[in-house]
Amino acid sequence: MSPKNITPDLASPAIKGRRKLRVLGTAITLLDQVKKKAEADLGFDLEFEVLDFLTCQGKAALSPQTYDVYDQCFHNLDIVWFWGSLQPIDTQRITLWDKVSDLTKRGGISRYAWRGHGDAPVKKLYVQPGDSLGSEPQRHISMLPTVYNLDSFGYDARVFGYSQRQSESWAWLFDERAKGRIALVDEPAIGLFDAALAAEAAGALSFADVGNMTVAEIDALMALLEDKRQKGYFHTMWKSAADAGQLVRDHRIDVQSMWSPAYGDLGGETPHFIEAVPMEGYRAWHGGMSLRHGLSGDTLDMAYEYMNWWLTGWSGAVMARQGYYMSVIDPVHAHLNDDEWAYWYNGEEAQSDLLGPAGQTVVKLGARRSGGAYLERTNRIAVWNTVMDEHNYAARAWGRFVERVRGVAP
Repeated sequence: MSPKNITPDLASPAIKGRRKLRVLGTAITLLDQVKKKAEADLGFDLEFEVLDFLTCQGKAALSPQTYDVYDQCFHNLDIVWFWGSLQPIDTQRITLWDKVSDLTKRGGISRYAWRGHGDAPVKKLYVQPGDSLGSEPQRHISMLPTVYNLDSFGYDARVFGYSQRQSESWAWLFDERAKGRIALVDEPAIGLFDAALAAEAAGALSFADVGNMTVAEIDALMALLEDKRQKGYFHTMWKSAADAGQLVRDHRIDVQSMWSPAYGDLGGETPHFIEAVPMEGYRAWHGGMSLRHGLSGDTLDMAYEYMNWWLTGWSGAVMARQGYYMSVIDPVHAHLNDDEWAYWYNGEEAQSDLLGPAGQTVVKLGARRSGGAYLERTNRIAVWNTVMDEHNYAARAWGRFVERVRGVAP
């Protein structure tokens, strides 16, 4: 690679007393309880910098001297790897590499599973000769696969009906019944695809490859979104699961893009606001950790210790309590009680109230996970979060749309 503006490892924190590892990422994984447990187990300090998706991605690409480990998603790699800000990870230093799931390493949970459109992690996983990224297995990888999930949307059953589970469709994001009370997630590599799935499901547009739209297809999608905006369909845009949950608790929306942790904190709206299982399939994402370019010596060793620690089960159990899966599954089982494992991974009815990472009840006795068991859910991937060939064009168009929804631009 030809790194740009990358300095040697002089940027690493000076070792004074306890050693320190700096981790840049988002609120998905950089939780306080994870930090405390990792520090106790590993014997060095962690400095977490938590940013939203786009800000985090920009900082990772342009300011690699400010972190040691980058904790984000595979669909960011086209940008951050391109800038030369990351270095390959040696799988021979990853203790449980052979236990990483086929969903990550090969693109599907079985040879027969539909891989889905877009940036399936395997497409960006292996560092090829010449430092490009691809799916051909190699010793070195771009990002250590960790947490992932299958996202959809949430809806108010008092508006759409309690008996409509078999007809749940992405088209509901454009539904007349929710006009003025619809929200999307403000991230072009995520929200754009929710909108595209909705457009196809509603029969308004068709894409040759929804995971890699042409300029003409992007223009058509943005024109459709602008028409819906002018007709008053969209209430707002949101950036975090906490924001999405607040919109529900404030009774401001009837249907919206939604991430798993938000469902555990809906208060009195919990019985009415439902996580959809879209007939068209889920939008999937996969997170992981990368090493910054130039990292070496003791700090590099700490980074490998930290990444290996993430695959040993404890953090995977914390992620499960938010509704997420881990790339290495077996160790997670040992850190979940029987009721938790049955609900989160097997899709069975909850035999007790289940707690979230912060100790609050997120699942009530008798509830059943939307979409069912792990194998059922991971067989329903329609598209992965993606940075398309025309990402820059799409991101600019999406940004203009977001500003108009928020009333910032005419």
